[in-house]
Amino acid sequence: MANGWAREGAVQEQIDSTVEDAVLRARSQLPRGESAEFCDACDAPIPQARREAVPGVRFCVGCQSERDQEQQRFTGYNRRGSKDSQLR
Repeated sequence: MANGWAREGAVQEQIDSTVEDAVLRARSQLPRGESAEFCDACDAPIPQARREAVPGVRFCVGCQSERDQEQQRFTGYNRRGSKDSQLR
């Protein structure tokens, strides 16, 4: 498929690069090292099973869920605005 001045496959390369960057960013945010025995936010004990399943864990399930929700709210991408602009 020709895309103006872009060479064949350039769009797919851009998509692949964007996905690779997102994967690397996500991996860099994974905890590392020794897991904490108590949550850094609320001092609740972190169960042994969680500490073994997630190496380097620093938060209990409840506090981690709250942190994940906060990060999802501030992704910096306005989906509604993007969709509206495509419909106009």
